[in-house]
Amino acid sequence: MHRAWIAAVAVVTTALLAAACGAPVVDAREAPERQGVARSAVHQAVPPRRPNIVFVLMDDFSMDLLGTMRSARYMTRHGASYDNAFVVDSLCCVSRSATFTGQYPHQTGVLTNTSNLPNRQGPMGGWRGFARYGNQARTFAVRLQRAGYLTGYVGKYLNGYEVNARDQALPPTPPGWSDFRAIFGTAYDGWDFQGLRPAPKGTSVLRSWPAPPATASRKKKDHAYAGTVIGHLAMRFLRARRSDARPYFLEVAPYAPHGRVDGRPSYADESLFPPAYRDQPGGTHRHGDCGLVACRRLTTKGLPGFGDRRADNRPDFRDGRRAPQWNKHPLALTRSQAQTNLRDRARMAQSVDRMVMRILRMVDENTYVVLTSDNGFHLGQLGLLRGKGTAYDTDTHVPVLVVGPGVVPGARDTMVSNIDWAPTFEALAGLGSPAYRSGTSLVPTFGDPSAQVADYVYFEHTFSRSRPGADPDRPFTGGGLNVIPSYVAVRSRTALLVRNDLDPRWGHHRYAYELYDYTGQRGRAWERANVYDDPAHAGVVTTLLSKLDQWDMCAGLRGADPVPESCRTLTVEPPLG
Repeated sequence: MHRAWIAAVAVVTTALLAAACGAPVVDAREAPERQGVARSAVHQAVPPRRPNIVFVLMDDFSMDLLGTMRSARYMTRHGASYDNAFVVDSLCCVSRSATFTGQYPHQTGVLTNTSNLPNRQGPMGGWRGFARYGNQARTFAVRLQRAGYLTGYVGKYLNGYEVNARDQALPPTPPGWSDFRAIFGTAYDGWDFQGLRPAPKGTSVLRSWPAPPATASRKKKDHAYAGTVIGHLAMRFLRARRSDARPYFLEVAPYAPHGRVDGRPSYADESLFPPAYRDQPGGTHRHGDCGLVACRRLTTKGLPGFGDRRADNRPDFRDGRRAPQWNKHPLALTRSQAQTNLRDRARMAQSVDRMVMRILRMVDENTYVVLTSDNGFHLGQLGLLRGKGTAYDTDTHVPVLVVGPGVVPGARDTMVSNIDWAPTFEALAGLGSPAYRSGTSLVPTFGDPSAQVADYVYFEHTFSRSRPGADPDRPFTGGGLNVIPSYVAVRSRTALLVRNDLDPRWGHHRYAYELYDYTGQRGRAWERANVYDDPAHAGVVTTLLSKLDQWDMCAGLRGADPVPESCRTLTVEPPLG
């Protein structure tokens, strides 16, 4: 399990830091991307043997579950942990699109989980929007594959990337992947799902994993569980690399701990968040397996902000007048419901935990392993229901753990966004990043825990009314997404400023603000009260408003538009202008 890492840290760290001063490697076949490639010293030449990379992207994983995972404890002790890691939007497809491209949602055009067609604007999101706006050609996978990496994908891809229910037509295999094994959205429910298997000449064929009968043993049912299948496919890819000299990149995207979306589950005893049977109560563990924490100890006390009243989060207009409350869904999650869901989500996380431990044992010391999530999740905090979509810590804060060659163990204080992964992977592969990337490589922080790549991160969310049958989040959110307005937000280590747009009409705006101060909070940060109009915070308001003003000047960038340096440095101190 990476026994050579710690002993080799000093040697490899020196090599990484020295490489940071070298010139980036540019693939000559990427002529359209050559202009503006050599834009930062963080893109370094790497040693002759380029490293392998395994990227595990969980689904709806919240920080309250991290302490249950043995793999997370191991990676925290032996690698880098990023305490200030966030996603640009706490929606699956929007976040994943940003991860693939290193771009903000206004650049990718993927603003929502679904296409929301028909409308006059074209597809607003989902896989259809991702493909329509040219994002497939801008993924890091395309560039790694061109640079000689064998690229593999296993698990959940993008919302809307599905087999056609009417004629069973398969979606096209996206470019950049040498071995693409997407598992379709039927896997949200744990059992009875379909996916793709690579076929000759770059094509794919449909494969099905039917649910065993209800009378089957728990062991047999778990063999067909989505988390088990995705883990087996990942292991198959890694075993095949033992006899392959090429460097590889593998992305593994389990569905856990996302909730079930089908009202007709395969088994009558399935919960809203369905764990494998071995992790459910009544098996090896009387109360179920919640990993490092006994399930009975997981309560709403571990959900900061649960039970807090909604009124003190009401936004203000810029001049200080009170604005209408947007968080006004008529329902709220009870303590019992939240506790049940929390424990089931922890049980679901154990299938991911076992897979990550297997990955850590399988790979060699020349391999980076990254563990993170596409977004967080709230369970009743601040009077919300179940779900995501807000700018609050529950939804945007995600774990980021990295182990690998030259990674010095310890916590990192730098601000991190998921748009940083594309340039990070390119840097590890010895590539400079194209000029349309907005993210920044994290490689300098691997060998130097004190290194800083950003002081701020931005969030960008677009209101979209979820439609029955279209949005996989609707069944467990109870329509909670429909109350969250569009917003742009900026987050520092100690504060969050949210600019809500309370006018849902396209092209119209009615801005109202929320400011939260996280200083002095012990443990997990949460949004106690909106202090936007508090004179004691006037300096913070001024600073963060200036950052939003700078954001507005860069929000017109689209697709492959080069990112000016003034826009690239939005995330660093001091404020520009």
